[in-house]
Amino acid sequence: MRRFTIVGGGQSGLMVAIGLLKAGHQVRVVQNRTGEEIANGKVLSSQCMFSNSVQHERDLGIDFWSDSCPPVQGINFIVPHPEKPGEKLIDWTGKLDKNAYAVDQRVKMPRWLEEFQKLGGQLVIKDAGIAELETFAREDDLVIVASGKGEIGQLFTRDPDRSPFDKPQRALALTYVTGMTPRAPHSAVEFNLIPGVGEYFVFPSLTTTGPCEIMVLEGIPGGPMDCWADVKTPEQHLEKSLWVLKTFLPWEYERSKGCELTDPNGILAGRFPPTVRHPVATLPSGRKVLGLGDAVCLNDPITGQGSNNASKAAAVYLQCILSHGERAYDEAFMRATFERFWDYAQWVVRWTNMMLQPPPPFVLEIMGTACAVPELAQRMANAFDDPRDFFPWFADPDAAGAYLADLRKAA
Repeated sequence: MRRFTIVGGGQSGLMVAIGLLKAGHQVRVVQNRTGEEIANGKVLSSQCMFSNSVQHERDLGIDFWSDSCPPVQGINFIVPHPEKPGEKLIDWTGKLDKNAYAVDQRVKMPRWLEEFQKLGGQLVIKDAGIAELETFAREDDLVIVASGKGEIGQLFTRDPDRSPFDKPQRALALTYVTGMTPRAPHSAVEFNLIPGVGEYFVFPSLTTTGPCEIMVLEGIPGGPMDCWADVKTPEQHLEKSLWVLKTFLPWEYERSKGCELTDPNGILAGRFPPTVRHPVATLPSGRKVLGLGDAVCLNDPITGQGSNNASKAAAVYLQCILSHGERAYDEAFMRATFERFWDYAQWVVRWTNMMLQPPPPFVLEIMGTACAVPELAQRMANAFDDPRDFFPWFADPDAAGAYLADLRKAA
C-alpha cells in the first residue's frame, strides 16, 4: 500500500483517487467544498463527454448516469449566411457512433465523493496552500495537484512553447435551461459558428433538477457577444442569452424562446487564456508535486474537450502510477507521465487553438463539403471523441485538398 494526496476533487482528481483506492492504496483528497456545497452551488462547466471518456468512468465503475442522462447522438455544424439574414450557409449533421453524455458536475462530483469515502478514502475539506502541500509531500509517496486555482495553481508555470495565447480568446457564458424544443430527428451538439462574432453550441444534459439543455456562448472579446459585464441577475443572464440567439441565430431562438433557467445557479460567465503549464512544481523545501487536469492543460471550451481531456489524463496518470511498482515517484516519473498524456493532448490543444482563429479557406471548404458528403460529416462528428483523427487533413491545405479529392472521387 502506498500513500497519495490529491488536491482538487474534480473530474480528473476523483477518477485517479477512486482508481488508486480500488487498487488497494491509501488516498487523501483535499478540496475546499463538501459535496453538499457543490450540489447547491453554481454550475462549474458544460462537460459534454464523448464515448472514450465515458468508458474510462465505466472502467472504474463510476458511470452512474448513462441510463438516466439524455444522450447526445450527433454533431450539427452551422454557419449563418453572411448576406441572407435568417438563412444558413453551412448546415450538416454527423451521427456519433456511440452516444455522448453531459452530466452536471453538481450531480456527478457529490456522488463520486460519496463513492470515494465509501471505498475508504479520506476527504479533507480545507483550502490547501503551499504549507499544506509541504506537509502532504513529506507524508506521502506522491502529491497530485488537480486544481489550478489559488497559490498552489500558481506553482505551475506557463509553458510558452505550448501556449500560443497569453490572454483570453473568448468571453464565455453558460446557461442551463428547460423548456427548449427538442432537436429533430435526434439529439446533437448544435455548433453554430458566427464569423467575426463568436460561437454558440447547445446540447442536452442532466442537472440537479432533471433533464435540461446547456447553452454555451463564446464571444470574441470586444464584439457583440462580449456582453456579460452588466448582467447582474440570473434573469438578466437568460435574457441576454436569448438576445444573442434572436440577433444572430433565429433558428436557435425559435426553439429556445420559451426557456426558463433550471435554477438560479444554472449560469456562469467569465474568461481565461488557454494555457499549458509545466507539469512539475517545486515547493520551497525542494519537494516536487505533479499537476493534473486543468492545473496543467486548460483548453478553451470551444471544442468541448475540457472534461474529456480530464478523463483521459486521469486514465493515463492512473496507469502510469500503478505500473511504476515500488519505485519512487520522482521528477523523472512526473515528467514522463505528463508527456505520455501530452502525446494525445497536443492534438486536442492544436485543434482547439485552431478553432479560436478565423477559419482559413480550406477549412471552410471542408465544412462546406460535409454538407454534401455524409461520410465526411460523420468522420468530423466522431473526431470529437478522438481529435487526433482531424490530422493532418484538417490542419494542412494540401492534405485537405487531397482528402477532399479522394472523397469526391469515391462519391
